[in-house]
Amino acid sequence: MSAVLEVTDIKKSFGGITAVDGVSFDVREGEILGLIGPNGCGKSTLFNCILGQLTPSGGEVKLDGKVVTGLRPSELNKLGVSRTFQLLQVFPKLSVRENLILAGQEHQGNMASRLVGRSDAGLTDTADQMIGFFKLDHLAAEPAGGLSYGQQKLLDAAMAFMGGPRLVLLDEPAGGVNPTMLSDLKERLVAINREKNATFVVIEHNMEFVMSLCSRVMVMAEGKVLAMGRPDEVRKNPAVIEAYLGH
Repeated sequence: MSAVLEVTDIKKSFGGITAVDGVSFDVREGEILGLIGPNGCGKSTLFNCILGQLTPSGGEVKLDGKVVTGLRPSELNKLGVSRTFQLLQVFPKLSVRENLILAGQEHQGNMASRLVGRSDAGLTDTADQMIGFFKLDHLAAEPAGGLSYGQQKLLDAAMAFMGGPRLVLLDEPAGGVNPTMLSDLKERLVAINREKNATFVVIEHNMEFVMSLCSRVMVMAEGKVLAMGRPDEVRKNPAVIEAYLGH
C-alpha cells in the first residue's frame, strides 16, 4: 500500500519549550492509525503542524508524495485533507442535512463561486447518502443543537467525510460519548474504512476504543515517538506502560 501521509522529522518549539521533537511516521492508504500518549505529550501540536494550524520549526509533511509543509488549512482542505476538533464544530441552528451540505461546500471552489452557484452546491444527494451511512435518517431535518452529544459526534464525523477526502484526522472522537453511541460511532468508522477505503488518523484517550478500531498505534511521550506497532504489541510494551503509569 502507498503512503497517503508521510511525516518526516517534524519539530515544533515554543520559545525554549520543545513540544514535538523529530517525529516521523507514515499513514498507508486505507489505514486507520491511532495516536495515543499522556496529556501534554505533543499529540495535538503534531496534528496542528500537519494540518496547517501551526508552522513546524523543522521537518517535512507530504500528501501523496507532494510536499505540503506549511500550507494553510484551506489549501490542505482542497487537496483532500479533513479533520475534526476536540470541541464540536456543528452549527446548532442548522439542520443535520444543512450542516453536511455546508461541510461539503468547503471542498468546492472559492466563496465567490459558492455565492453564485446552487444554494445547496449540488450536495443534497451526497449529504443524504452520508446521513444514511451514519444512520441519522430520522434526524436529517432536525436542528443539530437538539441532538444528543453522541449524535452530534456522529454528525461531526460525517461532516469530516463529506467531499470524499483523501485523509481524515479525528481529534478525540470518543470523548464524552456514552457506551451505546460509542459503539455506533466505531461501527460507522469501521464501515466507512472498509466500504470506501477511507484513510484516517485518530487521536484518542479511550484505550479500548482506539485499540479495537486501529490497525496500527503510535505512542508519543515528551514530544517523541515512544512506540509504534499493532495494538496488541503496543498494549504490552513496557515503555508504554511506564509512560502512562510511571515506574
